[in-house]
Amino acid sequence: MEYVILVDENDQPIGRMEKQAAHVTPHLHRAFSIFIFNSKGELLMQQRALSKYHSPGLWTNTCCSHPRDGETLAEATSRRLQEEMGMICPMHEVYTFIYKAPVGQGLTEHEFDHVWIGRSDETPNINRDEVESWKYMSLKDLKEDIKLHPELYTEWFKITFEEMTRHAELIGI
Repeated sequence: MEYVILVDENDQPIGRMEKQAAHVTPHLHRAFSIFIFNSKGELLMQQRALSKYHSPGLWTNTCCSHPRDGETLAEATSRRLQEEMGMICPMHEVYTFIYKAPVGQGLTEHEFDHVWIGRSDETPNINRDEVESWKYMSLKDLKEDIKLHPELYTEWFKITFEEMTRHAELIGI
């Protein structure tokens, strides 16, 4: 059984809860989103596996997940990027924000999201249990495609992408 770290609005831990239950209730919990850019400034996107319990087959950022109890965010982001995308690359945290978004089947993501950025030209070696497909997209093309086809993207990615583009200078893209 997988657990998430429940937090308050200042990201202070207040307990743990089984992941699925935290998405049903929904409780604010710690999460991270990873954005990997190649040397052309394109974002590495993943299409979620068709077997995922929510948002199957939808496109989203490179990787996102939840740290485990006792795990630092640096450890969690490195672990999860390798588990999902088969990649290792340097990353750093650039900002945090809180969001709440329904994701279907009566589930809601309510997360204190830590956004991490990395740069790599490595070819992903995807884990088929997590990822259906991948591609690189320019931010301009991505922004346009989200406008034209919002149903193809995860709810949290649309929010996180909007937030990330507000921090573009900070990120250096």
